[in-house]
Amino acid sequence: MGRLRLAYNTNGLAHHRLEEAVELLADAGYDGIALTLDVQHLDPYHAKTGEVRTFRRLLDKHKLACVVETGARFILDPRRKHWPTLISAEGSAVRRDFLCRSMTVAVDLGARVVSLWSGAADPGSDPGENMKRLAGALESLCETAEDEGVTLGFEPEPGMFIDTLAGWRDLRARVPHHRLGLTLDVGHVLCEPGGDPAAAIRDHGKELVNVQIEDMKRGVHEHLPFGKGDLDLPAAVKALMEVGYGGLVGVELSRDSHRAQECVRESVAALRAAEGAPPPG
Repeated sequence: MGRLRLAYNTNGLAHHRLEEAVELLADAGYDGIALTLDVQHLDPYHAKTGEVRTFRRLLDKHKLACVVETGARFILDPRRKHWPTLISAEGSAVRRDFLCRSMTVAVDLGARVVSLWSGAADPGSDPGENMKRLAGALESLCETAEDEGVTLGFEPEPGMFIDTLAGWRDLRARVPHHRLGLTLDVGHVLCEPGGDPAAAIRDHGKELVNVQIEDMKRGVHEHLPFGKGDLDLPAAVKALMEVGYGGLVGVELSRDSHRAQECVRESVAALRAAEGAPPPG
């Protein structure tokens, strides 16, 4: 295949207006945008239809593809990060409603994938019950995704109930719906004992519907700019190309919004350089 289709997550552009973020990415040579719906970025509870349509026209003008991300920290509760979740004993319906609204926004933007995760388990909760709740919620959401014509990308996230690729495989066996695929955060694989990002890409290549990427130190869940951690970027990029992945590859640097204009340029340069890097050794 040719070049990867690169994107940048707006959770790392928190201090930019969306229209400015689009122009920044287009000027830097990105192919798309990973849009985290948030209180300042097309909040699905407050954004008017006209705002969404205007943003769609802007994406089309700059020929940018879009994937919708749903990891906003406080969009549902100003006092509790990422709460409620799909497995919360209370409030899970609020999360489902948010995800359904996110699918509607995705359709209006021409985005084919909506990315989501399990959320953290309630303290003292039963893992079996949590898995049952999660599978039931995803089955329902997959039916909505079918109606909307979008695909759900499930992301294993360190610190959440489903935090590893092994957990994803268990979940996938319970919810084999064709509208459910894998969102793989390449850096997260380094948080798994012995995790090999390139091998993970090859093992799950057929399931990939969305990819996030950044550097990370082994065993430490902290998103870092490329070159600051232990990720073998050329190997990961080569694996993505080998499996023929054609979706967006979104850089996620949510803690670097204060220097986003630098990260945007540095990240695309690093990824394009990795595409042409010679094999190790």
